[in-house]
This record gives sequence, structure tokens and C-alpha cells, in this order.
Amino acid sequence: DRIHDLERLLGRISLAACSPRDLIALKNSIAVLPEIRQTLQRCDSKDLQRFIESWDPLESVHQRIDRTIVDDPPYNMKDGHLIKPGCHEELDRLKTITRDGNQSIAALEARERKRTGIPPLKVGFNKIYGYYIEVTKKNLDRVPADYIRKQSLVNCERFISPELKQHETEITGAEEKIHALEQELFQEVRQAVAAEGPRIQAMAVLISELDVMASLAEVAHRHQYTRPVVKDNTDLRFVNGRHPLVEQIDPSHPFIPNDTTLDCGNHQIMILTGPNMAGKSTYLRQVALITLMAQIGSYVPAEEAELGLVDRIFSRVGAKDHLLKGQSTFMVEMNEAANILNNATQRSLIILDEIGRGTSTFDGISIAWSMVEYLHGPERIGAKTLFATHYHELTELGGTLPGVQNFNVQVKEWNDEIIFLRKIVPGGADKSYGIQVARLAGLPEAVLNRAHEVLFNLENSEYDELGTPNIGRSESAAPSGPQQMGLFPALSPPLVQKLKDIRPDELTPREALDKWYEILKLLNHS
Repeated sequence: DRIHDLERLLGRISLAACSPRDLIALKNSIAVLPEIRQTLQRCDSKDLQRFIESWDPLESVHQRIDRTIVDDPPYNMKDGHLIKPGCHEELDRLKTITRDGNQSIAALEARERKRTGIPPLKVGFNKIYGYYIEVTKKNLDRVPADYIRKQSLVNCERFISPELKQHETEITGAEEKIHALEQELFQEVRQAVAAEGPRIQAMAVLISELDVMASLAEVAHRHQYTRPVVKDNTDLRFVNGRHPLVEQIDPSHPFIPNDTTLDCGNHQIMILTGPNMAGKSTYLRQVALITLMAQIGSYVPAEEAELGLVDRIFSRVGAKDHLLKGQSTFMVEMNEAANILNNATQRSLIILDEIGRGTSTFDGISIAWSMVEYLHGPERIGAKTLFATHYHELTELGGTLPGVQNFNVQVKEWNDEIIFLRKIVPGGADKSYGIQVARLAGLPEAVLNRAHEVLFNLENSEYDELGTPNIGRSESAAPSGPQQMGLFPALSPPLVQKLKDIRPDELTPREALDKWYEILKLLNHS
């Protein structure tokens, strides 16, 4: 925190958009460089020795600023008082005039009080009229003849005298010259510093590299990161990997680590199922972040990490629309999916989170299914892929495609509630636990009960024996009280009635075949 953003400061200085405080910030940053060099000299690392060989203490820049600009300048240059005493002889002389001028004005006020015999007389100043002598109305008869009226107020009159006018000219002229000289000297310093731009830029690059290395080292030491092993293949293996950010949100609740194994063979695509809030998206991001951290040279949050270099990390996570482009959530999702399918290679890492959720269920399953098939195998892409989904039908791909493996996020169900265990285990999830998650969110009990009824109807059959959609049925909606019987019994649909009328034991083989054709005819007309 003792070194400011050198590149930003240099940019403002070079563009003549800097304030005096920017120069002081640069000076204070340069003052830390010798201390950093001494620290580097105590290190045995060969990687750090190259910094010493290219080190530039920028002493001349520090001295140029230090001997000219005051240590605590005002933010606005118009406020003055920028330049240290002793830097410019004429500037020091003019400052003496203004400093002594205030004393001379006070002496003049005392003399005028004595000369006129007006005790309340006072000398003042404002930006419109300059210096003036103020006399109250009841003392106007004592005003000398050499006073010249400048302004009349309700209770007093303001005058100027020849002597006061002379003092005003000297002091005002000195202040204007001071301001101009300080501006000139400040610009000279700024231009001299800007001329050293390449040297400052080179040190800014060195300091930024050291900052990155020190930050990564501190985080790795503080959170027990591991040095990754980078290999010349396409495999990826993490043991007890963790999300570097989520694990720091609440240290009182330990983060549940998980393993990851991906390659371009039998573990190319991981289909990940499980309920909402179980941690699927966190796991996807965790794998991508560990891969990225390893490739920038950082230690990673895992017990072991081995991976081959990836050329790109593609991500299709989250749901958002683009109103300015007139694109819906699903359109944005498809654009990103198209970019992945058109640009991914066998060296890429792809994370896909709930592809196809922005459209109808059948359309979504169809798109997700075909994407997995397209990504599978080296014939088209063959990239390592993590695919989180609520479409349990996709788990069937694990039995048809050799490179697809099914995993799920483990949960425990207890008293119609779920406990998230956050552990990734082999196999597909049997259900999504959406109603249980809705209960955690606080939906009304009536809504949850009705949701259970609709879910039961959907899971058992879409239609009842009369052809009525089961999803609309409700146990609580059954009519109450005595009901009048109808004159005629309710008629069943023709197909159902036809099936009921069949007596299999009384049919000959020929009659059974005829009945079968009659059923097919009814099916074709229904």
C-alpha cells in the first residue's frame, strides 16, 4: 500500500493532467524502492535475481520532485503554495512582499485610525473591490479629503486612499506573479519527470510482477495451496480441489473438497446432476479456476493437481438476456453455445451449466443431448467437458457413449427436507428435489402441497382412464356433500371401451387379429 499505481501516475503526468499530489505520490512510491531492493538481495531465489539486475532506483526523479514540490501540496494548483522555499529567488522575494504586505496593511490601519480619530475604522478586502477603508455612517464627518468613495452600504461607507492603493498594487501584483511563477516551475518539474517516462514504466512493470508473485505466494501460504504439476498431455486430475473464493466466505463452515478426473478418453465428459443449491455451479467454476490458476503460475487450492495445458476455457454459466440487442435469455445462451461448438478444440476445457433451460423441456433436452454427442470423441471436438444439468434423461448417454461419465451431488433426504452434503459421487441423481428447495426458500405450505399433487400426477401418468389430464386433478378439489346420480352412466372414450369389451378367452386367433386391427384404426383416428 506504500506504492501507488505507477503506470496510472505516469499517464497523468505525461498527458499534463496531473495534480501536485500526483507528483508527491510518485515521489513517495520511489522512496520505497531501495527498501524493496534490500529485501530482494536477501533472497536466494534465482528467479528474483533478475529483478536486481534490472533494478533502477529512480533517484534523479525522486530528487527533482523532492527539492521543488512541498510535501503536502493542495489538490488544486490555483490554491498556490506548491513550491518549496529556496528553489527560486524571485519567487521567494515576491512571497516576502505578500507576507510583509499583510503586516504593512495592519500598520496602515493603525495609522489611519490615529490620523482621523475614528476608532471603528478598519481596512478590509474582497475579490470585487480589492482593499478598502470602511467607516461607519456616524463618523462620516471625520473622513479626510484624500479619501475616495468606492462603495456605499446601509451602515457604512467604503473608501480608498492613495497610500492604500499603492499597497494594493504591490501586493496584488506580487500574488499574480507568484501564481504564474509557481505554475511555470510546476510545469518544469512535470516535464522533467515525463521525460523519464521509459525508466518509470520499466520499474512499474518490475514492481507489478513482484506484486503478483508476492500476492500469489502469500495466498498460497495462508490457505495451504499446492504446487500443480503441468504435463504434456490432455489429462486433468485434481484431488480434493476447492473453490478459492467460496471457501473464504464463511471460514466457520468448512468447504467440502471434491476430486476431478477428465481426459480425452473414457472420462472426457462429466454429466453432473443434482438439486438446486447442491453446489453444481460452484464445482464447475472451481475446476475452471484451478485450471486457470495453474496456468498463470500460481499454486492451487487442492491436495494434488496434475494437468496438461489447455488452449481455452469456455464457459456457459448463468442466465441473462441482452435487451439492447433484442436477445432473450435463451438466445444469449444459444449464441454462447454456438461460439463454444465452433471454436473449441481437443485442448480446450468446457463448462456448461444447464444448457437448454430457457426453452421447452423437450427442446431443451434435445439440444443438450445433441451437444453432448457433438462434443464427444475426437472425431469432432473431443474437449474435456463438465456438463451440469437437471435433465436426468441425459444420464442415459453414459451407457451409450464411452467417454461420458455420470456424477451427482450427494444429498440426504430427511422428513421431506434435504441436507446438502456437497460431495460429488459417481452415478446420476434420481430426482431434482425442487419442491424441497422451494420449501427452503419459504414458499407457502399450500403451494408446496399442491406441487406435491401435481408432481405425483405427472410421475404416474399424463392422463387418467377417461383421458383427462392428471396434472389438473386435485384431491382437495373433490366435491363435498351428497351428489345426485345422473340418469345415464358416463361414457368412456371409444378406445377404452373397446378394450374393456374384449374377452380374450372367447376369441379365435382370427378374431383376435381383427380386434387388433380395430384398435389400430381407433388409435389412428384419435
